Amino acid sequence: MSGGAANTAWARAFVDELARAGVREVVLAPGSRSTPLVMAFAADGRFRPRVHLDERSAAFFALGVGKASGMPAVVLTTSGTAAANVYPAVIEAAAAEVPLLVVTADRPPRLRGADANQTIDQVRMFGGYVREFFDVPEPVLDGPALRHLRALAGRAVASATGNPAGPVHVNFPFDKPLEPIDVPEAFASAHPLAARGRPGGAPFVDVSHARAQPSIPELETLREDIASREGIIVVGPCTDPARVGPAVREFAASTGFPVLADPLSGARFGPAAGAYCVAGYDLFLRDSAAVERLRPSVIVRVGASPTSASLQSWMLHHDGVPHVVIDAGGRWKDHAATATRYVHADPADTLRALAARATHTASPEWGELWRSVESAALEALSAMRGDLIEGDVWGAVLASLSKGSTLFVSNSMPVRDLDALALPREEGLEVMANRGASGIDGIVSTACGVASQRNGPTVCVLGDLALFHDQNGLLWSREEDAAVKFVLIDNDGGGIFHALPVAAHEPQFTRYFATPHGLDFRHAAELHGLEVEDVAVADLAELLEKAIAAEGTKILRVRSERSASHQRRVDLVQAVSRSVRQALEQPQTVPTETPAR
Repeated sequence: MSGGAANTAWARAFVDELARAGVREVVLAPGSRSTPLVMAFAADGRFRPRVHLDERSAAFFALGVGKASGMPAVVLTTSGTAAANVYPAVIEAAAAEVPLLVVTADRPPRLRGADANQTIDQVRMFGGYVREFFDVPEPVLDGPALRHLRALAGRAVASATGNPAGPVHVNFPFDKPLEPIDVPEAFASAHPLAARGRPGGAPFVDVSHARAQPSIPELETLREDIASREGIIVVGPCTDPARVGPAVREFAASTGFPVLADPLSGARFGPAAGAYCVAGYDLFLRDSAAVERLRPSVIVRVGASPTSASLQSWMLHHDGVPHVVIDAGGRWKDHAATATRYVHADPADTLRALAARATHTASPEWGELWRSVESAALEALSAMRGDLIEGDVWGAVLASLSKGSTLFVSNSMPVRDLDALALPREEGLEVMANRGASGIDGIVSTACGVASQRNGPTVCVLGDLALFHDQNGLLWSREEDAAVKFVLIDNDGGGIFHALPVAAHEPQFTRYFATPHGLDFRHAAELHGLEVEDVAVADLAELLEKAIAAEGTKILRVRSERSASHQRRVDLVQAVSRSVRQALEQPQTVPTETPAR
């Protein structure tokens, strides 16, 4: 038996199993073909359904939920191009290893390829970017078929949260009528397990994940690999920073290896616990003399590729040095092909196991070399603070963020400035960004999705082009639990392009690359009942603290000039290089304590 009752039973069984698997957030975009699923979610009190008018913004909000909670949110669309609009978020979720459930409604198979309205080929439409694809059969009132569907829902959640986590696509073909029709009681009585699920709210199939662990022989081999006097630990963006960060510091304390920690790693901000986390490495590793002198005898790396291009170049320059990558995910994380050993194992557990076996092998001279270069770089940086234009935004933002805060940072220049200028600190801070595919689309929506899962304040720093790309994301400001304090760096165009050689080619550079737009974002904000407050950098810390203390979404805009900001970055790198070279010419001494920051 098919028809409306089958559609209803199909949708309710699937939704029921998602709830039993722990899914709670569902983001809906209006449409007709998805009616059975929309009504099922709306009727199930275990979910928090949210509605957005733009599928792309809806998908990025769901991405933010998965990024912040570790559990996938559902983004539900109708058929046709509505489904295609979630593609950018699917790509980001795949590359960043973020759980996401994409559920699309589709026309029945007989209408595919037959010129039916709002019908496109949705079968495997996201290609290899999804961890798994399920093309659900047409709904039928059949006990075995419904049991299979319940198991499919559990498999979908398990795939989305697996190693690596990522997006899963479930495609539902529905024929009319689409509105809810009660399932005959006779069917439910005859097939109780299919209609009502397992007793006691248990999932139909409970899929467990085991973290990949290195064997004892592998740990012994790794212990021998890291028995070095000049080791270094490189930590890139991590999907589980709350676990990886402390484990990195524990391993660093046991070996004496300095840590080069990306701001998205979980290792830069938090109690040092005896570890030495290097500050300013992005600045001083641009100097060739520093790169030559700071030659390690082993590199231990976890996480994705670091944000810092100079750190990546430093590792490539020392290609041939023993280079151990520890990663549990299924994606290869060695684009420069510098790894000499690649260990498929949980990074946090592996580092802790190594810390228990390791001895403090780093020489005092090795640590002092890094400290002397760091101190020289920080001296140059301190002399220029207050004159860095866009760079000075970060001092104000970080000063305003206390423990329990979440910082979401946009791609392009904001995340690079954060990496270069944010110093390690004892107070914890969770930092997130969409660094999987490193796009600037969906930033507003993702930040709002993150905020919806946080008890403390969420601050998002983004540029004007990122806000332009996701203006529709401001509609999320109506959600009471998704308030974000936005710090908008508005330099009227693409400031990052000033770092490219093409910047010397005018007028083509300004027209085709920098692309000044002349837009005033106050009008976009007013559309959503928000205000844009223009602030000077000198007043930003005070005004941001007030915004954090207040309710609702707020936009603080700092205006800047692109070419001037770029020149100050160039000046800073040159000043750091001069200071570092002077330090390297001085006799090296045994360290006493870490320089003040």
